[in-house]
Amino acid sequence: MNPILDYNINPLVSRLGKLPQDFTKKDIIRFIIENDIRIVNFRYAAADGRLKTLNFPVTNLAYLDSILSYGERVDGSSLFPYIDAHSSDLYVIPRFSTAYLDPFAETPTLGLICSYFTKDGLPLETAPEYTLRKAHKVFQEQTGCRFEAMGELEYYVVDKDDELFPTPDQHGYHESSPFTKFEAFRTEAMRLIAQVGGQIKYGHSEVGNFRQDGKIYEQNEIEFLVNPVETAADQLLMAKWILRTLAYQYGLDVTFAPKITVGKAGSGLHFHTRIMKGDKSMMIEKGRLSDLARKAIAGYMKCAAGLTAFGNTNPTSYFRLVPHQEAPTSICWGDRNRSVLVRVPLGWTGNADMVALANPLEAGQEYTAPSKQTVEMRSPDGSADIYNMMAGLVNAARIGFNMPDALQVAEDTYVDVNIHAKGNEAKLHSLKQLPASCYESALMLERSRALFEDSGVFSPALIDGTIAKLKAYDDARIREQVERHPALMGELVNKYYHCG
Repeated sequence: MNPILDYNINPLVSRLGKLPQDFTKKDIIRFIIENDIRIVNFRYAAADGRLKTLNFPVTNLAYLDSILSYGERVDGSSLFPYIDAHSSDLYVIPRFSTAYLDPFAETPTLGLICSYFTKDGLPLETAPEYTLRKAHKVFQEQTGCRFEAMGELEYYVVDKDDELFPTPDQHGYHESSPFTKFEAFRTEAMRLIAQVGGQIKYGHSEVGNFRQDGKIYEQNEIEFLVNPVETAADQLLMAKWILRTLAYQYGLDVTFAPKITVGKAGSGLHFHTRIMKGDKSMMIEKGRLSDLARKAIAGYMKCAAGLTAFGNTNPTSYFRLVPHQEAPTSICWGDRNRSVLVRVPLGWTGNADMVALANPLEAGQEYTAPSKQTVEMRSPDGSADIYNMMAGLVNAARIGFNMPDALQVAEDTYVDVNIHAKGNEAKLHSLKQLPASCYESALMLERSRALFEDSGVFSPALIDGTIAKLKAYDDARIREQVERHPALMGELVNKYYHCG
């Protein structure tokens, strides 16, 4: 019995009898032959954060072996704005560990996520996926630890209004059908995400729900299990593709937009992070958050303003980062506190036998509490550049490890209150604030770029391109402009509705 391989929903895992990280080219070819696969899709993330696709017909084994071994050429200038058209050819090479059976294709189809390579056969330095790999490699070399992560993917499902079993506005948290209208859609999406390799923790309806212009807007969330940071990024990318494609088949609309309208919950993309050494979590020490974890948090605090360049990438992002909306504005952290930038959630650190208390027949059984403690970065939203944001978090944690005053920074930025509540003004004023626009985010990245370029993690060209993109929005006074011209908010939402 292998509890991971047995009853595994991923058809490649169950039929090949091995985990994705162990897949080889030989395994992929075997699966294709045994399952009569006639199309292979290469998929790869571009600068807009969405998957791009190249379709290959499987006409014979020689051609199949060729594309799996050598990949194909693509036009980099059409995928990334900072690549010149006069020297834009790139290779895309499939990563066998990402192989999945396409759940939507009528013709049996296998998909693979690809990495970018230059004309010299070297990884593209500015590619977000490679930036993440660099960040983790440097982190492991300098710390002797591994970095793991997972995402909380929030999104709105939009359909024609349904007056039956209404839910009070902004009270949809963990609601059940029939008060939630899209539970069946969510569970079907979760099944398909799991089939293509996503390791899901759970799904549920979220706080946000409202009616507007004859439509119902219902917020949902799918949360993943903690994985190696590279795998976590791939899974989020695939989940977005699954949700959008399934919504199209259902005749629904889905958006990951940071903010749809004023006064309603925005959609975040919170990242939980965990540091491991061997098989041991380094997050807890003697029942409390470890000094190592606090140093990582100090790194998040130091890099927070610059990280918005990758986690909050269009003007509507900054309508979500406002007080009293369970989204952070101040650079601080705390335990179980949803008004802070970095939250330390419950981590199963107590000694109470909760199973036996809930189930008396289980009394006397031995249960070992899992090492589930994470820390959660709450500023990113649905527009986030997933690979670059995760690379930024890995890099920030490493920076924190190297800061001589890291523990003091962690102490100074810790809060155990709602900092926006009356009476906490002094603490609020002592904290630095997150940027309020893309333009301000660009300035923060510009000032702190040495932190991101440290040890060669973020390439200067990538930082330059990100700064230029953010400044081009010219949104330094966007909140004032929307106050004077409320219709502008709707125009911005429509423009960035399908971001990321």
